[in-house]
Amino acid sequence: MLKILIVDDEVLERKALTKIINSSLMDVKVIGEAANGRKAIEMAVEYRPDIIFMDIKMPGIDGVQAVKEIKKLNSLIRFIMVSAFNTFEYAKEVMQQGVKEYLLKPSSIQDILAAVGRVSSEIFEERKHQEEQQSLRENLDRAVSIAQKEWVSSLLMNQVQDITFEEWSKLLGVEITSGYIMLFTLQQLGPSELAASEKQNWYTWLKDTLKAVVKKHEIMIGPVTDTQVPVLFLCKKVTEKTHFKTNAQTILESLISFFNKESFRGELRIGIGHPYSQAHELNKSYHEAVMALEQILRMPNRRYLFCDKLGTAFEVPVESGFMEVEKKLLDAVRQGDVNQVLFIFDSFVTKLESNKTIKPSWVKKSFDELFILLSRMLHDLGINYERIPAIDESDDIWLIFEKGKTHLLAVVQHVQAWRNNHAKGMLQKAKEYIEIHYAESITLESAAEYVELSPYYFSKLFKDRFGLTFIDYLTEIRIKHAKAEIVNQGKSLKEICYSVGYKDPNYFSRVFKKATGLSPTEYRKVTVS
Repeated sequence: MLKILIVDDEVLERKALTKIINSSLMDVKVIGEAANGRKAIEMAVEYRPDIIFMDIKMPGIDGVQAVKEIKKLNSLIRFIMVSAFNTFEYAKEVMQQGVKEYLLKPSSIQDILAAVGRVSSEIFEERKHQEEQQSLRENLDRAVSIAQKEWVSSLLMNQVQDITFEEWSKLLGVEITSGYIMLFTLQQLGPSELAASEKQNWYTWLKDTLKAVVKKHEIMIGPVTDTQVPVLFLCKKVTEKTHFKTNAQTILESLISFFNKESFRGELRIGIGHPYSQAHELNKSYHEAVMALEQILRMPNRRYLFCDKLGTAFEVPVESGFMEVEKKLLDAVRQGDVNQVLFIFDSFVTKLESNKTIKPSWVKKSFDELFILLSRMLHDLGINYERIPAIDESDDIWLIFEKGKTHLLAVVQHVQAWRNNHAKGMLQKAKEYIEIHYAESITLESAAEYVELSPYYFSKLFKDRFGLTFIDYLTEIRIKHAKAEIVNQGKSLKEICYSVGYKDPNYFSRVFKKATGLSPTEYRKVTVS
């Protein structure tokens, strides 16, 4: 319902307009009348009308001056000017204020209603456009958020090797020179565990506050696992790498100040890794942040901790290549491949036997990080498995290896059982979802959400299970239905294109020809004849 204000110094004119509009139109209503320009300005502020009928010649503040003042207060209000004077100067002056409707007194009922109809249509159209733009922005923000989470997860598991900061710069539209990881957690206070809603509220607060506080960096916020959230900070200037501690401290002090005003049942703790100039090295920064966070959790009076020396948190002997082993192990565990896990692990141990400088403390740290990554991966897969072995630095190095191997086998067997039972059902459910909704605008993200998996792991599991990607399978289903419908000559090819989920007939034709070797037109000729 649109609100209309009538402004005219003649009471009969006001009453006549009010009666005509209220008795003839359903989607507009006169909500007030003003006898002069000053009163019109006051009522425009109080009632916030959508449309104002404004007489031009009035004592005191005239209609033209009133329009100017109201426009300053609310630029969205539309005006229909009313005047007994058909002069160019008046028309020119109000047109300069963006007024498009100009009625001459006396006006016919048809002219009045037509003017209201034109302005109303313009308002409704503009609102519809704004709603579409808002919906588009929300969908884009959601897609970006999902993409960021998946990308950060992949990065932390050392599964991103083929993108450079130069390429990131092109994607983001700003120069990126280095990056580092901060790992945030909400450490619970007291014996009672934090509820899922409390964790989610904290995660939402963290995302919103980081976006408000961080000005000099581009940031990518990863997914929350239990109460841990990795955040990637991308530095734009070379000098930021040198002074990154100062910049990070400014961000953290501001963040902690905001946190102290909240009432979360926990303490904010942050571990910070070092900045690196190569994108493929960001995994090291994450490992450093993990170990810094582990240390600070044992320091009750500290809120955040920087990794004390470059590489200290994760000192990997060059010959061991533990990061590469870690990546292969995670992949083998995800696939539930017991033999591959054993082979990779045993090969790694054999390689270490030749290195006499390896210390139990390094092995423990490496395994601690591997188990954290395993927990994160299991969480993203939707697998509930919380057992983590207790490894002590005083343990003999071979006992540590044995505990690590036992835990890995237990996890991979758990994943294997999950894939054979739960995952099969989930992926079959996803296939059925595609087969039912193929004609809609379904995406990898919507299918993954339907079966409650992260898009990244859903994509991998789907291909592992069925031997083709999500989009390839969706295309296969759409083309199968298109082929069946093409036989029906009562339907145009354009109608068929839309009915199987494509929005662009030209694109549909290219996809169809790639799949069948024939264009839709050629296929129809062959099959019908």
